[in-house]
Amino acid sequence: MRQRYLGSLLIGILVGLAAGMFLGWEQFPVEYTNSAMSNLAPRYQEDYTVMVAEGYVQERDVNGALTRLQPLGKENIFDYIQDLTERLISQSKVPFISPMVALAEAIGRLTPAMEIYRLTPVPTPSFNP
Repeated sequence: MRQRYLGSLLIGILVGLAAGMFLGWEQFPVEYTNSAMSNLAPRYQEDYTVMVAEGYVQERDVNGALTRLQPLGKENIFDYIQDLTERLISQSKVPFISPMVALAEAIGRLTPAMEIYRLTPVPTPSFNP
C-alpha cells in the first residue's frame, strides 16, 4: 500500500512539473515589451555601463556615451560612473577597469585610485638643467 502511495505521489509530481514547464515556457511565456532600462537588475546595468565605456574608448564621443547612459535613470550619472569604476577597481575586475577609467577621466572624475589604470600614461618629469 505504501509503495503504491509513493508511486502515485511521484507520478503526480512529475506530471505537474511537466505541465507547469510546458505552460510556462511554451503556452504562456513572459513577454517583455517597452521595459525601461532602469528596471534592469543592478548587475546588468553595470554590464551595460561597461559596454558603453568600451564604445567610448572606440569612438571618443563623451556626449554619445552619456546619452546612452541616460535611460538607466541614475540621479547623478557622473557619481554613478565614478562609483562603479572604483568598485570595479576594488573588486579587481581588470578587463572592465580601463574603459571605465577612460570614461571617468573624460567626464572629469579621475580619482587617485584610477590613475594607474589610465589608457594614456602620464609623462614622467625629467630634469633639464
